[in-house]
Amino acid sequence: MSTFPLLAAAAGDKSIPAQIAETFGWNAELFISQVISFCVVAFLLHKFAYKPILGLLEERRQKIADSLANADRIKTELAQAQAKAQELLNGAGIQANKIIEEARSAAAKVTEQETQKAVAAAQDIINKARQSNDAELTRMKAELRREIGRLAVQAAMQVTGKILTAEDQQRLVEQTNRELAA
Repeated sequence: MSTFPLLAAAAGDKSIPAQIAETFGWNAELFISQVISFCVVAFLLHKFAYKPILGLLEERRQKIADSLANADRIKTELAQAQAKAQELLNGAGIQANKIIEEARSAAAKVTEQETQKAVAAAQDIINKARQSNDAELTRMKAELRREIGRLAVQAAMQVTGKILTAEDQQRLVEQTNRELAA
């Protein structure tokens, strides 16, 4: 058996809810005023506290979502910027290598040209030296012939003991030169 019927029998005729209400000290007027007060406080809290807090939380959630989306966008842009920077660096490296090769080629051409100029200048100097040498040799041979002719005339004059005429001297010089040339 249940304990409530026993309580009801002990209390007398009263109904069970009435007995419970009397045991716990329940007052209907006070209960209704507390229910109305609770509803007013719940409405005020809902209107002035709960909704603004929910709005702030939603706004905060939206800002966080925007920040995350912005961070993802920034990561994507950063990756693109890094890829572009790497591409530019690769392009710059290729262009630098190309410029270096062009500079080497130009330097080789200039070196070749300068070498050819130096060889040409050296050949020119050698040719001028040969011409000068040939001219000096020719001059010295002519001077030697004159000197030999003079010595031959002088020797002939001393051997013969007579003075030779200009024609005899010329003939003797020419004869000596022919013998020397042969």
